[in-house]
Formats: sequence, structure tokens, C-alpha cells
Amino acid sequence: MRTILYIVQKEFLQIFRNRMMLPIIFVIPVVQLLILSYAVTYEIKNINLYVVDNDNTVYSRSLLEHFRSSPFYQIVGAGADSKAGMEFLHKGKAHQMVVLLPGFEKNLATGTPAHIQVVNDAINGSSAALMNAYTFSIINEYNKNIIAEQLPLAGSAMSVSWLFWFNPELDYKTYMVPGILVLLVTIIGMFLAGMNLVREKEMGTIEQINVTPIRKYQFIAGKLIPFWIIAMFELAIGLLVARFFFGIPLLGNIFLIFFIASVYLLVVMGIGLFISTITNTQQQSMFLAWFVLVIFILMSGLFTPVESMPHWARSINVVNPIAYFIAMIRMVMLKGSGIVHIATSLTILFVYGIVVLSLSVWRYRKTS
Repeated sequence: MRTILYIVQKEFLQIFRNRMMLPIIFVIPVVQLLILSYAVTYEIKNINLYVVDNDNTVYSRSLLEHFRSSPFYQIVGAGADSKAGMEFLHKGKAHQMVVLLPGFEKNLATGTPAHIQVVNDAINGSSAALMNAYTFSIINEYNKNIIAEQLPLAGSAMSVSWLFWFNPELDYKTYMVPGILVLLVTIIGMFLAGMNLVREKEMGTIEQINVTPIRKYQFIAGKLIPFWIIAMFELAIGLLVARFFFGIPLLGNIFLIFFIASVYLLVVMGIGLFISTITNTQQQSMFLAWFVLVIFILMSGLFTPVESMPHWARSINVVNPIAYFIAMIRMVMLKGSGIVHIATSLTILFVYGIVVLSLSVWRYRKTS
């Protein structure tokens, strides 16, 4: 145990003496959290809309006024010719075009269905689907108001109310910040811990260590423990920023979050250590770690729901530790889930960590 403590002490001295390492560990993660939490979002807040009103009546102007008063829409053009609107769409000046056909008011007044054409720029399918949903929501609300005016009793026949659990304001940051915290911990655990061992190879000091009476597990533990402590410290800072800067609720037990993180770090550090045992330079280690990390991130459910992936992708995703941690930290922070609710995922993560760490220690070659 004393040997491990000496190695840990040596590692902390090396870390704090490296001026390039300190900003990477303590500054960049906080900056990433602040930037990504605002920038990474699938919400559509600025829809450039071109409107074509071929009816030009009180009812048609009333409908278009709903779009003008919405904070999600910006009217970038208006006219009576849909060809001009199509030009706006082709040039990327407009994201959507709404066309009101002649006889719109007359049809509404006589009870005849009135047709509205909605044209979306669907290069980005997800954005187009959201824009379409927003537009249909406004049109449906307008349609209900018309029906209520014409049939007053129908408007009061049914009342619908709803409640959004766990994220009442539908704030996307509430969903994203816990996931970004996972990425910050992952970067410390996988990148820095893995490259630290490769750095010994590049400097040639690994050969001197290999001929010492230090055992493999002592050397590896001494190498990994400092970054485990730093990652937990980064998580603590991230939780403080999430709570007091972003106002993200913390409904669950904070100690449970740190316990999950400690188990999760066994996995990512084991992966980083394994990568370091099969590479000889920091450049090779960084490239391979980044290749693995990108796949894990994109399939983790951070940006898109795992349930929306194909069946084969979900089957592969069982070996993705980031997916487990993101799901658990969101459940604990936003739902107040306890260890009973995450026991299965936590057990899988713990076994995963033991296996990958054991494999990494076995793969590390030391000659004495």
C-alpha cells in the first residue's frame, strides 16, 4: 500500500508541474460544459418562414398573425406568389413556406374544409419534422378557435390539461447537462489516464520501472488513482455548475451519483489502460481512444434516443459504458431514482469494469 501511495504522490507532482496539463484538466472541461449545454440542442427556435396569402381576408390574416406572434418564427418574406417562396427555400433564406389558397375565409364560414399548404426544407429531416409539428400545432389551435366560435357549446364540451414530469419547463439544458457531465468524466478517465502510461514509453522511463521490484498492480494502481480522484473532483465541479448556474435539479442522492461515477471510471480507465498497452506513442493512443469514444458517444443516447436506433445497434450498445452512465445519472438527477431502480445497470457496469481492468493488467507486460 505504501508503494502505491508513493507512486500516486509522484503522479500528482508530475501533473501539477505540467503547465499544459492543468488547463486541460481544470479549465477546458468547465468551458466545454458551459458552451455545449447552450449550443448542443435539437430545439428549433428560429424558423425562417415565407407566407403566401392568396385569400387576403380577415381569417387568413388572423391565422398568419399567430405565426408572427410566435417566438419560434421569423417572417422573412410575404407575397401572393408561391414561386417567390420556392426561391427563398432553394436559396436557404427560408426554412418553411405556408400557402393559404383562395376561398380560405369563405370555406371556413360555410363549414367547407379549407386547405393550407405547408412546404418544408427537409434537408435536415429532424428539423423538418419539428418545424412541421410546430406549424401544425398553431394551425390546429386556430382551427379549434374557429370551431369554438361557430359552435360555442362544442368548445366547452371537453377540457384537456397536461403535466410534464421531471422537466416541467421542457428545457433542453435539463436533458443535456447530465449527459455532458458524463463526457467530461470520460475524457479524464479514458484519454488522460491512458496517455499517461504511454508517455512513460515515449520517454523511456518505462524500462527503468519495469526492472524495479514494483508489482504490476501497484504500478497501474498508482498511475490510475490520481486521475480517478481528478475525475471525481471534475464531476463535483460540474454538479455545482449544473445546480447553481443552469438550475438543473438534483432530486436523487448525490452520493449515489459519485458511487456510480466511481464504478464507471473503473470501466473507462480500464479501456484507456488497455489501449495504452497496445500502442507505443501518445499519438497512437489518442487516435485509437478517440475512435472508440466517438462511437460510444454517438450510440450513448446523449443526442438521440437509444430506442430510436435499429435493433442491431441496440444489441451492440450493451458494451457501451457511456450509455449506462448517462441513463443512470439522468434517472438519479432528474427523477430521484434510487439504487433499486438502477441496480441492474450498475451491476453490469461493475462487472464490465472488473473484466476490462483485469484484461488490461494482464495485457501489460512487465519484466523484473
